[in-house]
Amino acid sequence: MSMRKFAVTPGFEVGGTMFRPEQLAVLGSVVGEDARIEMTGFKQLYIEMEEEQMEEAQRLLRAAGLQVHPSGFVTKSLIACHFCRGAEEAGLDVARALDEAIAGHPVPSPLKIGYAGCALGTSEPLLKDIAVIKMRDKYDMYVGGEPRGLKALLAKQLHAGLEAEELVPMIRSLIAIFQEQGKKKEKFSRFVDRITLEQLRELTASARMEPAG
Repeated sequence: MSMRKFAVTPGFEVGGTMFRPEQLAVLGSVVGEDARIEMTGFKQLYIEMEEEQMEEAQRLLRAAGLQVHPSGFVTKSLIACHFCRGAEEAGLDVARALDEAIAGHPVPSPLKIGYAGCALGTSEPLLKDIAVIKMRDKYDMYVGGEPRGLKALLAKQLHAGLEAEELVPMIRSLIAIFQEQGKKKEKFSRFVDRITLEQLRELTASARMEPAG
């Protein structure tokens, strides 16, 4: 019996990342008795189940309103705040557009991207590999956070005062640079140190003028 793993998330809304009871009921009914379900630190559930049943299970999970993503060395779905200031002020639509654009891309090591709708940063964005923080009507972007170990690091500011339309091209550019220049299993924080923040600014500067889409 061959087992495969994939990730599931309900996405996010005002209030946070929340599964509905009926979604959990579908999840429990379609993955099989031998499946293993793991809660991750990046607001996804990892599902390990029989490979031959996986395609149909994923179809039913999507029909229940859940997002299905690959596991492993990919960009994770956006790790967002609770949007406590409300959907419009905290930029819920912007965050959802980011999530749709960035999740599931293969990368040298798992990439966690955070979003905070205000400077309170309740989603701990500065501990993520890439972070977007809404500052009134603009956005600041940070890179290189590392939450683990005795030498944990806060992310450093890459760009300030970004428009909402610049965020998707900017993060896609960062992902592409990491794909092309990152070493296998290299943490993104180490990659930032090796490439240097200054060079990353230069490499992503052109994305500030590119439209999302």
